[in-house]
Amino acid sequence: MKLIWKDYCFDFSQRTYVMGILNVTPDSFSDGGKFFSKDHAVKQALGMEEEGADIIDIGGESTRPGAEKISVKEEIKRIVPVIGALATKTNIPISVDTYKSEVAKAALSAGASMVNDISGLRFDKKMSRVVAENRVPVVIMHIKGTPRNMQKAPAYTALVPEIMDYLREGIELARNAGVPDDKIIIDPGIGFGKTVGHNLELIKRLNEFAGFEKPVLLGPSRKSFIGKILGDLPVEERLEGTAAAIAVGIFNGANIIRVHDVKEMAQVAKVADAIRRGVENT
Repeated sequence: MKLIWKDYCFDFSQRTYVMGILNVTPDSFSDGGKFFSKDHAVKQALGMEEEGADIIDIGGESTRPGAEKISVKEEIKRIVPVIGALATKTNIPISVDTYKSEVAKAALSAGASMVNDISGLRFDKKMSRVVAENRVPVVIMHIKGTPRNMQKAPAYTALVPEIMDYLREGIELARNAGVPDDKIIIDPGIGFGKTVGHNLELIKRLNEFAGFEKPVLLGPSRKSFIGKILGDLPVEERLEGTAAAIAVGIFNGANIIRVHDVKEMAQVAKVADAIRRGVENT
């Protein structure tokens, strides 16, 4: 299975790819405020590239539990200068983490070449068309509710089948807009309308999503379920827990891992790949 677009080629039969998280926000759950200025954001992105990131995922609106929306204008103001500056300096693709079609359009014009939509193309009906017109890959993620209410007692009758149905519908939305099948990535949405038990079950059963024949993205990095398992550890102390979740996720079929700690998780991925594939991946 390969993902080919513009000057990029990801061959998932060879290894797991690393997506580095860059939040240009004042209030994201893990790194809010750290990279709010353009210069700091670009420096962080280039640092992640040096550490082994294959993609930089830039977001301008926090989607942490309970997060409030911001305007399209404000989101564009936050991310477009960063994307524009970074695009002239990096050799890896830039992804825009947004569910708003106008933001995606502006980001793609500035130099992004991929869209990561936490709503799975649901919150903005124009998003699928923007993706199709720009001929770029899109991540279709599952979410139950919205960031503002998603963690208020999320419940499922059948967890994996319901998430699969949501992803299947998102894939159809993309196809109907003209997005090629080979440009679609799926993400079960760890932490987005899920309890601790739901997150663990999804990682354990991740190989069931292989039936879609799409690259699978997994994003457990520093999330609250890890902190809860480890005795309510704060965000900055969840590195080892994240590593465990990433390693198991890769062994169960993750093709792309979305992480904050690129250097460490790139090493985790390299070892997990070697074990999973039975060869030295050096």
